[in-house]
Amino acid sequence: MRLRDFQALTFDVYGTLIDWETGIIDALRPLTDRLETQPTRDEALEAHARYESAQQRATPTERYSDLLAVVYRRLAEQWRLAVDWQECVTYGQSVGRWPVFDDSAEALRYLKEHYRLFVLSNVDNDSFARSNEKLGVVFDEVFSAEDVGSYKPSDRNFSYMIEQLSTLGIDRSAILHTAESMFHDHAPANRVGLASCHIYRRAGKKGFGATMPPATMPRCDFRFESMAALVEAHRQEELPQRFHTSHHAANSDGLIR
Repeated sequence: MRLRDFQALTFDVYGTLIDWETGIIDALRPLTDRLETQPTRDEALEAHARYESAQQRATPTERYSDLLAVVYRRLAEQWRLAVDWQECVTYGQSVGRWPVFDDSAEALRYLKEHYRLFVLSNVDNDSFARSNEKLGVVFDEVFSAEDVGSYKPSDRNFSYMIEQLSTLGIDRSAILHTAESMFHDHAPANRVGLASCHIYRRAGKKGFGATMPPATMPRCDFRFESMAALVEAHRQEELPQRFHTSHHAANSDGLIR
């Protein structure tokens, strides 16, 4: 299997292209700064993941920004902090301010020259529109949780996307789902028969951060630690075999024969 075997890349956005963990931590500071003993970064992210996942199951049609407001209130309750609803709403509206990973925009510009690009995201449309300004690329289509009426890891979201792409003449076998989250993306991609590419943004860190752990570890067809590494692998696939052989020799002993 090669990267160039596919016609379409379908992207998770938050955690893959947008640095949502940094965005979450920064936007939670009105809470965490008030704590006498502050949680570690991963403790805060893991607590957020638990409340977010529970709320997505309980209210699958709720807009993501509204859902995040509830998550913020749940965290405040856990940490025994008083908050008014407007503070919760402000947190829910922070998604568009979450930073983009440094390599995302350039990588997407390159990939746009070789693939059709789509989004499958647990987000509302207004929040994604603000994030997309930072990504700097026009996706062929965007499939949001608000559109589908459910949240990943529900198979409904993936089935909806696959059906929509089929109307564009793109077969399931021609789709490479590209994402960070094992829980939200790679596990359901396995279930619906999609090839997947893991952008391992948490390489070198313990746990799953802002996502719940999967029940069992899913299979991934490709794994890279950044979008830049994905682009480089794609470039390498088009180079002559003679270069690959020489490059391999250089990597093994520092000399090109």
